[in-house]
Amino acid sequence: HCDENTERGNWANKREYLLSMIGYAVGLGNIWRFPYLAYKNGGGAFLIPYFAMLLLNGIPLYFLESALGQFCSQGPINLWRMVPLLQGVGIGTVMVSLVISIYYNTIIAYSLYYMFASMQSPLPWSDCFSWADSNCNTGQAGGYFFFLFCSLDETGSIVWHLALCLLLSSVIVTAALIRGIKSSGKVVYFTATFPYVVIIILLVRGVTLEGATDGIDYYIGTQSNLTKLTEAEVWKDAATQIFYSLSISWGGVITLSSYNNFHNNMVKDTLIVTITNSATSVLAGFAIFSILGHMAHIYKLPVDEVVTEGFGLAFIAYPDALSKLPISPLWSVLFFFMLLTVGLDSQFGGIEVITTSLTDAFPKVFKSKHGLLTLATTCFLYLLGLPCVTEAGIYWVTLIDKFAGSWVLLILAFFEIVGVSLVYGNLFIKDMEMMIGKRSFGFWLWWRACWFFISPCIISVILVWSVVTFVPPTYGGVPYPDWGLALGWCILAFILMWIPLVAVYKLIKAKGSLRERLKFLCTPSEEWRPYLNVHRGERYSDDRYLQKRNPSNTLEVDVNVISSAGLKLVPKWDLVFCGLKALLHYLTVVVVICSEDRHHA
Repeated sequence: HCDENTERGNWANKREYLLSMIGYAVGLGNIWRFPYLAYKNGGGAFLIPYFAMLLLNGIPLYFLESALGQFCSQGPINLWRMVPLLQGVGIGTVMVSLVISIYYNTIIAYSLYYMFASMQSPLPWSDCFSWADSNCNTGQAGGYFFFLFCSLDETGSIVWHLALCLLLSSVIVTAALIRGIKSSGKVVYFTATFPYVVIIILLVRGVTLEGATDGIDYYIGTQSNLTKLTEAEVWKDAATQIFYSLSISWGGVITLSSYNNFHNNMVKDTLIVTITNSATSVLAGFAIFSILGHMAHIYKLPVDEVVTEGFGLAFIAYPDALSKLPISPLWSVLFFFMLLTVGLDSQFGGIEVITTSLTDAFPKVFKSKHGLLTLATTCFLYLLGLPCVTEAGIYWVTLIDKFAGSWVLLILAFFEIVGVSLVYGNLFIKDMEMMIGKRSFGFWLWWRACWFFISPCIISVILVWSVVTFVPPTYGGVPYPDWGLALGWCILAFILMWIPLVAVYKLIKAKGSLRERLKFLCTPSEEWRPYLNVHRGERYSDDRYLQKRNPSNTLEVDVNVISSAGLKLVPKWDLVFCGLKALLHYLTVVVVICSEDRHHA
């Protein structure tokens, strides 16, 4: 196989790209978050808002990110050469991947430990054995085994068997990414497909158990409640689940797509990945709830009393349920091996975001040292992850999840969609047609409607709603101390501060009036173009229509070049400022509506 882009490299084939994208999208949220949300929000009725949000928000944003990465063949930071004023959004995206990689590394370590612990009979959490104290009872054994009940104020010491598993996780990730996509592309043949084998095995085993139908009824069957569709919270949960499960604003979609061939059909790829991701969520729910139904049957409890969300579902409730099955070690090993592979695929994408961004920014330093850069990154993340493998590590992990995986992604996505649709504007459509060929007005009508209006509205409503209804996070009913919450806000600030800092820095460095500086920084830089000369075509063959830094640092524009190419340099600035003003009014109205909604609630 000969790479089209010999400098950066390309995927060996389409399969490796699709498997990597599916592996990156299908994460832990598909297995432990979606089933719980469906159960909580009306069962089968929840699929209506879920697939509506997939169509209105998930698919358009996923297409936008994959198309941008493929067009410029650059990571999330250099991508913002199209709107230099917003380059801080790209840096923020890399920071998200850095923080969330700590989270995923820890989950992989937990999965490794549980998988090794499952290789014995009976399973250690099936009863109160020598590890337990006098407060343990059989019904709570899984919870006692998972963590020691400490608070964030009493972090305790490092749990060394978890620290070793964290080290093993780092070694596995480093080995898989030592040659970048060339090595990870081979690993995903297994890691992206094995979870489906396990889900199907667990589903087939689960539906044959007593009580399985009760669990499925609670998940998506006769217990479905259509009246839930009248509740705004249900629609918010559907939108956020689509958003997070597709890993939008994490940088991975942009980064992995940047290694595509220039003329790859990303429309088809987007549909394959997004639909596969949602179908996986639904399928995993059947496997989870069939076995939870069996557990409820054994304990003679209603299903809703054995169901929990997040870590509790994956590391307490479900392992407890598996421990009640014949040959329970086998099912337990399969389940935690599945969690391991799912976590690895997500971690591959996160590490690749960091290393690709650094390599693109400093090619002379890092291009020939990708292996060393990957090793340095994983070692750094290992050190940052050590607090997560202390006796109270679960509290740290939850803190990262709550603050780095919530509002921050919505804010980054909002700036991303506004930067592309409002500032870069119709030039984006022309860039897309350079890759996939000319398309009809009808083809672009739907995408334009989503990018320019529907998706920004959905994101802003979810964001404002989340802020208005914010409740300080807890774990297991244990509240975080003030300094713990302050640390969470610091994580959020660390990710988002780059947006204003970079914008202010660039405005100060530019020359002219404020209006001229804004025009200058909202116009594509000279470096914004397809990576290879052969793909630049007529539009990018002559750079005279791009920004020029003359002695007065104002724009030099050859109008004839722009007209002959059928382009606009920038949007009408009066319209842009009016649009920003209208957007401010719109957000004000949303805040008022959400506040009134909360007051009435």
